[in-house]
Amino acid sequence: MTVDRIGSLDPIQPGKKPGRSGQVSQNEKTDSISLSSEALEKGELYQAKELIFSAADVRAERIQEMKSKINDPSYINETILKATADKIMDAWGL
Repeated sequence: MTVDRIGSLDPIQPGKKPGRSGQVSQNEKTDSISLSSEALEKGELYQAKELIFSAADVRAERIQEMKSKINDPSYINETILKATADKIMDAWGL
């Protein structure tokens, strides 16, 4: 059995329509966008947030020091508890 092609389509080269050139005319307009001031501000805030989250923690030594103090049973006494409670109350504005 032999199957012949239908029509004159060449499967390797796509068909071209007669009368069209591959050039783009010069009178076409270009696309453009504009951003509102709110969008620009949010973009800046997003970049600042990403920068903060990607930054290394420069207080690692201080955090380690505080962890070791908290784990030491002799460190936590009434004076420390009162000072901590006072700072918490001040932060809450009470």
